[in-house]
Amino acid sequence: MRLVPRAPVYLDPAVDDPALVHRLIDAHAPYWPVQRYFANDAEYAALSGREASAGMIVAPVFRGNWAADGAVCAGVEPLLQTPRFIDAARRIFDAEIVIPTTVYVNLTYQLPFAQGAGHTDVPAFRGFDRARHPITLLTIMGLSGLFEDVRVKIATAVAWFYAGADGGFEYWPDGPDRPSRIHEGHIDNTAIAGDNDLMWHRVRPTGAMADGMPALTMTSELSGGANAWTITDGGRVLATLGRERLRVSLSWKAMVFDTDAERRRWEEHTDDIDSAEVLRRFRADLAARGVEVPPAGGDPERDPGLIALLQEAYVRYPVPPEQRA
Repeated sequence: MRLVPRAPVYLDPAVDDPALVHRLIDAHAPYWPVQRYFANDAEYAALSGREASAGMIVAPVFRGNWAADGAVCAGVEPLLQTPRFIDAARRIFDAEIVIPTTVYVNLTYQLPFAQGAGHTDVPAFRGFDRARHPITLLTIMGLSGLFEDVRVKIATAVAWFYAGADGGFEYWPDGPDRPSRIHEGHIDNTAIAGDNDLMWHRVRPTGAMADGMPALTMTSELSGGANAWTITDGGRVLATLGRERLRVSLSWKAMVFDTDAERRRWEEHTDDIDSAEVLRRFRADLAARGVEVPPAGGDPERDPGLIALLQEAYVRYPVPPEQRA
């Protein structure tokens, strides 16, 4: 099955008060590496396009969750209710109802790191989401196309608050087997809203090898404010950097529903799926392909062998321009 995301929407400007984003960055420090989401190398490999044997790379990308699971940090409500984002979500899905749920910020220092093949965001399904289930399994479920009947449509707006010349955005609006598009140059206070649970995307390179990069771990932390920021780990200062080297991207998410009846079906948990149904669908589809699924050990949702098998079967990474013949 060839899944094609809904057409994205470009926004310029993204928000009316971009200074608010920078004030909130200072107010809600510190920040932590995004790789903390992964439980093991197999999960990381499945979403990054790398071999699990290579091990997890902790990149200089730090995350702060400002609105999630019903909790909204102080001062973030105006961003959560950004009218341009809400209108874009409605246009992307031709939806009647838009419910903003999430705001998070990624802070990337201008340090060289491997970009990976790109990624899609973490989808949600009726009764089956990241609150209780691993993000790698959810992502593979979305890319498989086997769960479209229970997928909750989520609109994502990614906005940038960074005036540097590098660190743009590459995305594949027509699917991973079609050419990508690149948004760079003027990205400050612009946004691209789209169906990012299906649309592959990645950060363009930042920094240069000559800049060097500290060895980061899962316990590394970015803290500071104004123009003085540090990366620390276990009390050790790994880097001291100025704000001009901080690439800021903000992600906003909303659930969208075609009708009020669809929203009620989600809220009232009718037609939910569970782990047994997820595994049943995967096993049935793989059996039809002649692929046998061995018994998973321990928790099947996090079993590295099963994750690797599902990755091989269902994840098709885009071919970046630099790798094309």
